Amino acid sequence: MMNDTQLKREVHLETHMSNTVYELSELLLSKHRDYGPKNISLAPGGALNGLRVRMHDKLARINNLVDNKADPQHESMEDSFKDMANYAIIGLLVLRGQWDNE
Repeated sequence: MMNDTQLKREVHLETHMSNTVYELSELLLSKHRDYGPKNISLAPGGALNGLRVRMHDKLARINNLVDNKADPQHESMEDSFKDMANYAIIGLLVLRGQWDNE
């Protein structure tokens, strides 16, 4: 059984997670309107390969910035992590046959 402090922490974490998921979904929907579905579904090698390449690039960027203690010049580290999270969501939708191909 959780004590009051643990319960407050869990509620606090749940609130932050919920807000972050909402923020990610808004960003994904906004970018989807700009790009459309075909940038994923018609990627060379297929949708999963296209996502794999994008995720690899983002992870390489994050690794470079962290390893070199560099300040990003174009997009923040937060932006890179948001993109990675949304690519993972798209990957789940692709695997489940729920990604729009039209």
